[in-house]
Amino acid sequence: MEDDAPVIYGLEFQARALTPQTAETDAIRFLVGTQSLRYDNQIHIIDFDDENNIINKNVLLHQVGEIWHISTSPADKGVLATCYNKTSDTKVMTCAAVWRMPKELESGSHESPDDSSSNTQTLELLCHLDNTAHGNMACVMWEPMGDGKKIISLADNNILLWDLQESSAKAVLSSSTALEGKGQLKFTSGRWSPHHNCTQIATANDTTVRGWDTRSMRQIYCIENAHGQLVRDLDFNPNKQYYLASCGDDCKVKFWDTRNATEPVKTLEEHSHWVWNVRYNHSHDQLILTGSSDSRVILSNMVSISSEPFGHMVDDDELSDQEDQHQEEKIKEPLQDSVIATYEEHEDSVYAVEWSSADPWLFASLSYDGRLVINRVPRALKYHILL
Repeated sequence: MEDDAPVIYGLEFQARALTPQTAETDAIRFLVGTQSLRYDNQIHIIDFDDENNIINKNVLLHQVGEIWHISTSPADKGVLATCYNKTSDTKVMTCAAVWRMPKELESGSHESPDDSSSNTQTLELLCHLDNTAHGNMACVMWEPMGDGKKIISLADNNILLWDLQESSAKAVLSSSTALEGKGQLKFTSGRWSPHHNCTQIATANDTTVRGWDTRSMRQIYCIENAHGQLVRDLDFNPNKQYYLASCGDDCKVKFWDTRNATEPVKTLEEHSHWVWNVRYNHSHDQLILTGSSDSRVILSNMVSISSEPFGHMVDDDELSDQEDQHQEEKIKEPLQDSVIATYEEHEDSVYAVEWSSADPWLFASLSYDGRLVINRVPRALKYHILL
């Protein structure tokens, strides 16, 4: 089998929630949450065996409702949070809860479960992020570098900071703030910045992107009309502290320097429909992944705004005079941005793309029909970046 060939896994239900298991840095593992109206919903734990190019799966029951968003603790392999729909008295509410998976499933396993043991297991409820007063939950974000005790959830127009106490069995609302203004304000998504000692988050509502300080819960920057239509997703550059990517229903992906947010630093216009997701690679910040309802996943090389815009720095001692001259000429020119690859294995809207936490060259994408595709960065590019 060709090394760069995609590996495809089909769920029997529709799905739109995908996350890497953030605390797992050895095994390649993703979690997928389903959206079924008729059956109990599930979380599929997908372990990718890189050597044999095969997927092993375990299924956990998520009986409380269809899953709209899923995220995992950065510190504890067994802990995750979901946002899910709950119907009560003909009203549908989106709630959030923190769960623990069964002990034996916490670490990525490379053994295929034999048939007798692959019964579905259930999640243990640790606590609800009780939002009855605040509205519908859009997403849950863990403090990126933290001990897994701090969580922020976005509910309608509220930002809620939770403290997961001892044993994670209780969530205490430690502070909150609300977005003021006209109309029905609702957050669509948010990201917690890995920079500034994890004291900042960015949120999207309508066409606006805002930055917040989690200590004072005050707004620190605002990008009005960041997109012509709804902003769907955000991500921070892991290596450049003021750089942020956004994407939305205007089919565009934009890159911002939050110190001067009047104009985007760069704009990508490669998708032909809404862009649902944008993700920076954790190790090589020029690699940008986007997923769209045009059914495509696009991998772009945004090297000009990366932390190595002039390519990999080479030690002078390693170069001969001729090479030296050539290298100097090369260093003056920033490398060119380009689309590396367009992936067309999906036949439905791609609602989620995520990089693996364990392997920087590997990523997963999920379309609404329940198709999960695992792909690799093309080998030639990988070596170009490394060498």
